[in-house]
Amino acid sequence: MKVKYHIEGMTCNGCRTQVEQILNSIAEVKEARVNLETKEASLVVHKPLGIDAVLKEMPKKYTITEKKEDKSNAYHVAATENKTRQLFPLFLILGYITMASVLLNYKQWDTDNFMMDFMGLFYIVFSFFKLLDLSGFAKSFAMYDPLANKLSSYAWIYPFIEIGLGLMFLMRFNIPIALLVTIVVLGITTFGVTKVLMDKKSIQCACLGTALKLPMTKATFIENAIMLVMAFIMLFNS
Repeated sequence: MKVKYHIEGMTCNGCRTQVEQILNSIAEVKEARVNLETKEASLVVHKPLGIDAVLKEMPKKYTITEKKEDKSNAYHVAATENKTRQLFPLFLILGYITMASVLLNYKQWDTDNFMMDFMGLFYIVFSFFKLLDLSGFAKSFAMYDPLANKLSSYAWIYPFIEIGLGLMFLMRFNIPIALLVTIVVLGITTFGVTKVLMDKKSIQCACLGTALKLPMTKATFIENAIMLVMAFIMLFNS
């Protein structure tokens, strides 16, 4: 069963993340998505959910009204929610990073150097998007990363850890340490991503911050898995 609410009072992606997290915590809610631009919350519920139950959980600064779903427009809404289209920015960025890494190494090809350039550029580019809305990223990241969920400060410093790792790979500085940190950090995140996918929850992926709204999908798992495989290969070779 689907229900929609119009929500006033959201002023930033941090608000959107807070509202989405509160809605997803309600027992009757299977999944909830919040759109900041349209000020709309779309919920899939296990059983009927009254608006009073929603208002009870929300901070008073938000004004909530129920919307009647236009069934004639259901197919169009489903089409616009196409996950492939939503994930296009992620595929495009990964394509650019791969191309740049190939160009840096094509004259004197070395697989280890290619992987270090790929990982360095990956960290630098992805940290940039996280820093565009650091508070929004921290809230989204804590929804699925086990360590960030328990230790909020970790979510705030995570983009800076990525910057440090990116520079270490690009400058070829203490690579074994960078590889070990990568395995630990991405291992924790991948565990959280796997749990979300197995529970079939629908939440926003924070890999590119909140500026680009990416759903949590198998692509997120594959993205982390590629980095982990590269890290293990290079660590073994060293």
